[in-house]
Amino acid sequence: MNTLTVNPQPASSGFRVDVSRGERIGRVSSEWFSRPDDERYLSLTELHDTVRRRAERAHARTVESRAVRVDANRDDAERLSLILPGRDEAISPTHWSFGQLCSLVSAPASYMRQLPAPLAGINLQHGLLSHRAELVKTLERDDGRVELRAVTGPDYGRIWDHELVAAVMTIAGNGVGDTRWKVPGVLDWATMMHNPCVDVTKDTTTLYASDRDVFLFLVDDAHPIEAGRLPNGEPDLYFRGFYAWNSEVGSKTLGIASFYLRAVCQNRNLWGVEGFEEISIRHSKFAAQRFAHEAAPALTSFGNSSPAPFIAGIKAARERIVARDDEDRESFLRKRGFSKPETTKIIETVLSEEGRKPESIFDFVQGITALARTKANQDTRLDLESKAKKLMERAA
Repeated sequence: MNTLTVNPQPASSGFRVDVSRGERIGRVSSEWFSRPDDERYLSLTELHDTVRRRAERAHARTVESRAVRVDANRDDAERLSLILPGRDEAISPTHWSFGQLCSLVSAPASYMRQLPAPLAGINLQHGLLSHRAELVKTLERDDGRVELRAVTGPDYGRIWDHELVAAVMTIAGNGVGDTRWKVPGVLDWATMMHNPCVDVTKDTTTLYASDRDVFLFLVDDAHPIEAGRLPNGEPDLYFRGFYAWNSEVGSKTLGIASFYLRAVCQNRNLWGVEGFEEISIRHSKFAAQRFAHEAAPALTSFGNSSPAPFIAGIKAARERIVARDDEDRESFLRKRGFSKPETTKIIETVLSEEGRKPESIFDFVQGITALARTKANQDTRLDLESKAKKLMERAA
């Protein structure tokens, strides 16, 4: 059991991996499918510069909701703007901030968007005048393009998108090769080889930012970790990876997920994931302090940490034998809440993939995660994956 140090030289073969094990996670793939070209970036440096400039052009302040005036143009049914306290000119809400305003006054945003601007303005103005909270925090952009980017409660704890990207850059540099952390390579399904040496293009990048969020995914896929052997005697290889996300306008929390994975396919699905850990921080009053004292240090710690504990955990799970015969296997799974059909399927899956029935904790974990991948219902899948994770943690 050791860490393989491999120089990231271009190689057509890459590293052979077994993606039939572990979890499949589609979060990065969902981002990859949904992002247009103008939300895709080719380096962390480019991404950081963009979101930092955006923050420099914006300013936040707290205003009385009753003092906000809605300006609807009767000659333009599509135009609705706002006049905020202390501003002489009207400011246009973005699609996102309009939805926040509607939520603030308990009006359905989808319905309000269908109304002519004057009618929507009347409803919105009435809601603001009767708004019980009294104070709101605005995020305004005023650099030739005047717009209202966000409307939140007065205690909203903003963490800027560029702060998250800067924290990632402390361990990942530009994210495209000047450190071990980089945009991932691609799995070749024909050969089951993961090639870490893939050009970063708009189609392959995993660095994203829109007007309301950032999302980035990086791996260390040129330095695989060997954690045991496959049934055919080849090394079972993993890579370290993490993704992080944030929204400075309140569309989502800040979060960081770290894990070990065996491959990333062209559609940016994560295959063979083990050891998944996630932290998230709501943008509450003390969010900035929590980011400084929890999230950023956790990211640095993972980026610089040794894989030894992970390898030791896999080794312990492989060595801990919990079933010697069919009765032991059924008893082991049934005592942990698995139904009889699930028990049968787990045992059959391990037999099919390993050429023998499960004996160790690791065998059962692989069978459970394989069963989870077959479940279309997300809650069922997550429940199975949670049970597998608890088993692995008890073995470590």
